Amino acid sequence: MRDLNVFVRTTLAISTLACMSATLALAQFPGRPAGQYEITVTNLTRGQVLSPPVVAVHAEYFGGIYQLGEPASTELAMVAEDAVNGPLMSMLQADPSVMSVGAMDGPIPPGVSESIMLDGMGVFRYISVVGMLVETNDGFFALNGERGPNLGSATFFSPAYDAGSEANTELCQDIPGPPCGNKGVRVTDGAEGFVHVHEGFHTGDPDNGLPVAQYDWRNPVAKITITRILP
Repeated sequence: MRDLNVFVRTTLAISTLACMSATLALAQFPGRPAGQYEITVTNLTRGQVLSPPVVAVHAEYFGGIYQLGEPASTELAMVAEDAVNGPLMSMLQADPSVMSVGAMDGPIPPGVSESIMLDGMGVFRYISVVGMLVETNDGFFALNGERGPNLGSATFFSPAYDAGSEANTELCQDIPGPPCGNKGVRVTDGAEGFVHVHEGFHTGDPDNGLPVAQYDWRNPVAKITITRILP
């Protein structure tokens, strides 16, 4: 628990921008109540902790957080490698196709749900979410531009993805989350170079690795529920 608390404090210190609205988008609709989306992320794994997810409400023409088969952006790689949210949030806030951006308050342990409320209206009705599987080298989960419901709730499931920016050593010396705590270590030799569906935990190094039985998973790894909150 101490290791997780340290990870929480470190992550929150790096990612201080949370629950920010795009005031430019609101100004385009003077006098009109925005409405909101409640986005809830549930960790479906047995042993992986999810980093505080970055969430954005945007228009359909937003370019997306990632593209399968393409290299990860630097900003996405920073989330997938070390749970560093700040650069991705700054990039999203500067994009005119994005209305509101936020990050959840802390990591999400197995079986736990966390939520955030963000403004959304008009063409800004699409939601993207991304966070790290913190006991991996560069694994992440994501929702990539799904349309929010007009009424009620909609539920989506995310597999684990691999950013392809690091090799999957599965060694504690290369992994940021507890019980390892080695943020900022990058192993690029053997990195795939493109985003793909993660193959899971397999190495099981008896001396320096994390136990496969505890940290491996079966997809999906996250449930994402979007609820429309009308004004």
